[in-house]
Amino acid sequence: MALIIAGERSGVGKTTVTLALLASLKRRNLNVQSFKVGPDYIDPMFHQYVTGLPCRNLDPVLTNLSYPQQCFARHTQGVEYALVEGVMGLFDGVKGYGEESQPRTIHEASTAHIAHLLNLPVVLVIDCSRLSGSVAALAHGYRSFDPSIKLAGVVLNRVGSDRHLELLKDALEPLNLPILGVLRRQDNITIGDRHLGLVPTAELPQLDIIIDRLAHLGDTCFDWEQLLPLLRCKKELPIPNFQSKIQNPKSKIAIACDRAFNFYYADNLELLEQLGAQLVPWSPLTDPEIPAGVQGLYFGGGFPEIFAQELSSNCSARNAVRAAILSGMPTYAECGGLMYLCEQIVDFNGQSWPMIGVLPTTAVMGERLTLGYRQATALQDSPLLPAGATVWGHEFHRSSLSKAPETPLFEVRGYNSQSLPTQEGWQLQQVHASYVHLHFAGSPQIPSRFLQHCSHFFKVLSPEC
Repeated sequence: MALIIAGERSGVGKTTVTLALLASLKRRNLNVQSFKVGPDYIDPMFHQYVTGLPCRNLDPVLTNLSYPQQCFARHTQGVEYALVEGVMGLFDGVKGYGEESQPRTIHEASTAHIAHLLNLPVVLVIDCSRLSGSVAALAHGYRSFDPSIKLAGVVLNRVGSDRHLELLKDALEPLNLPILGVLRRQDNITIGDRHLGLVPTAELPQLDIIIDRLAHLGDTCFDWEQLLPLLRCKKELPIPNFQSKIQNPKSKIAIACDRAFNFYYADNLELLEQLGAQLVPWSPLTDPEIPAGVQGLYFGGGFPEIFAQELSSNCSARNAVRAAILSGMPTYAECGGLMYLCEQIVDFNGQSWPMIGVLPTTAVMGERLTLGYRQATALQDSPLLPAGATVWGHEFHRSSLSKAPETPLFEVRGYNSQSLPTQEGWQLQQVHASYVHLHFAGSPQIPSRFLQHCSHFFKVLSPEC
């Protein structure tokens, strides 16, 4: 079956509960596949660190309404248990059109929407730090708000004392709603955060200690007799692979992968490999050169602003990237990758750091958060999209560019937004650079087109091949 861990709002401890459950399952030597609702990169890093399996994002806006079902069915085939971490509060999403059969109470891309699409029960995490008897009204409201969502039980988080727990249990008893876990206030399990969320796993030297504490929390704070049957996967018939039927010549693609660049959807990398790419990880922070023999560059998002001094100091890597791009090597750079290709990054302290310099603009950090789904229509051809193509993506950044492109890559609209469209993104040489993060499963033609451009670059350099 599997379970979805939902919150009554953001910040109630969904990730702590999810990681504690995953860590406890792994401590029992049980195979578990995790999923994350929404356009998130950092929480899935923690999932993968615990389970050893890539976490899969479930997002019907970035992909389509059928993809979450296909993705979930495919990746639960060979595992015993599955767990989905929700996003924000249970019913928080965007007001979209969805399915005709979808209840009007459900907003698209919400945790409730995924529960509806996958027909999975939900465990509601409640922050009890400022609640006692009112917990019953809250739980009753979430259970009755939409009867199509099956609430399997609740996890009571941040319980202060035995007396506090007694009051909570007494209040919930008339609801006959199972209490599947009780977590006391934790002082020894802390994962730091910064301006875009949690600090990524690669920057946490004490992470193994934290995971061990989370596993102990999972072992001791949950009702496993009730949870294990709910978490066990229901075996489905195998489904067709989602890879494109277009065959591409094999190409070597350099994937920037280190502390500065690590925002990649697992499905994006997997689809590139299925289409014939050989992915070669490298570090713009520490490697002196790009990998030898590559025909394309892929710079995902991340935190280049945090490591701007180190990136700037690696002059040989910057020179190698610049030379490759100026030679016409197809390059995909999104968000943090776009910032790296700029002339400079101005960090939060106002200090400027030279970067690659192929985009004639500067990325400047600020307090304003740009966040949301985006419908992007290509205004010109790029290595990823032909002019006129429309895709869905997501923005999440606190930087802005000092200069707009003369010929923008995209016309961008918000989700169901009544505001005027904006223009953004760069297409120079064979570079596709944008703040818009893309999930390839929604548009499999994107990686196929990128690899075709990479193959053409290889043939230009090696006409005898």
